[in-house]
Amino acid sequence: MRKNSTKLIFLGVLAIICILLYGFYDIKGGFDYAFPRRMIRVTAMVITGIAIAYATVVFQTITHNRILTPSVMGLDSMYEVVQTLIYFFAGSMSIWVLNRYLNFGVAIIAMVLFAILLYRFLFRADKHPIYLLLLIGMIIGALLGSLVTFLQVLIDPVEYLSLQTRLFGNFTNVKADLLYIAIGILIIAFIYGYLIMDKLDVMSLGRENAINLGVNYDRMVMNILILSSVLIATSTALVGPITFFGLIVANLSYQYLVTYKHSIIILGASLISIIALVGGQFLVEHILELRTTLSVIINFIGGIYFIYLLLKESRAAG
Repeated sequence: MRKNSTKLIFLGVLAIICILLYGFYDIKGGFDYAFPRRMIRVTAMVITGIAIAYATVVFQTITHNRILTPSVMGLDSMYEVVQTLIYFFAGSMSIWVLNRYLNFGVAIIAMVLFAILLYRFLFRADKHPIYLLLLIGMIIGALLGSLVTFLQVLIDPVEYLSLQTRLFGNFTNVKADLLYIAIGILIIAFIYGYLIMDKLDVMSLGRENAINLGVNYDRMVMNILILSSVLIATSTALVGPITFFGLIVANLSYQYLVTYKHSIIILGASLISIIALVGGQFLVEHILELRTTLSVIINFIGGIYFIYLLLKESRAAG
């Protein structure tokens, strides 16, 4: 326990260093203009990182494996479908695009409904093996991706360019007014998540053991699915999809903090998320000079890490 406390303190200090470095390094022009805008980006990165980390860890708890994540199962693809359909049928100058609150709300509602229907079918009573779930998730993602590609071919080129800005994770153009909504949603979600933290520890023992210890397992699974869906949908609607990020930070937290307690694992994954996002965005802006986006780098690294975990799981099963 003391060893994990030391590790968490180290991660906390490193996260603070990343935030301070991003906030104060090489500020050009007026400080009063540049610094608040950097803090808006930092806030968005912190919210996104914590939301994805929390959602991924609890999702992996109820699915009892460390490879599946809400994003891998196609939730990010649903976000792309929603935005593409809006641009295809209404256009970039419609109220569905210009009204950020309406666009934000529609994206969250559609993603949560999709996630509930998908997860309720797939994960009921833990009947399906992991590779079948991965196959189904990838097929759904491929089908939704094909739909998006087909619609994008038919969209006007100007509309297409406008749409592309929404389909990649982007921290440089975060709207402050949406941050307040996201913070409100996440506070409510975290309060509920804090209240069920002990039940998460019990549920990690498996369905039968959790039921024997007095947990209403099926009801808790559905509640946690809704919770993880809301968190992922909120972070995606705020900054765009970052498919493999949750997979990376959750598994790094498991390896770095060897414990069964979700309070420690989630805190560790959240701090790793903040370090990765804030530190990574610093490198993108000041070292790579915005030649690429952070989401592209994360998805590239995450894709390789995902393949590594699949091969590791395959060897362990063999």
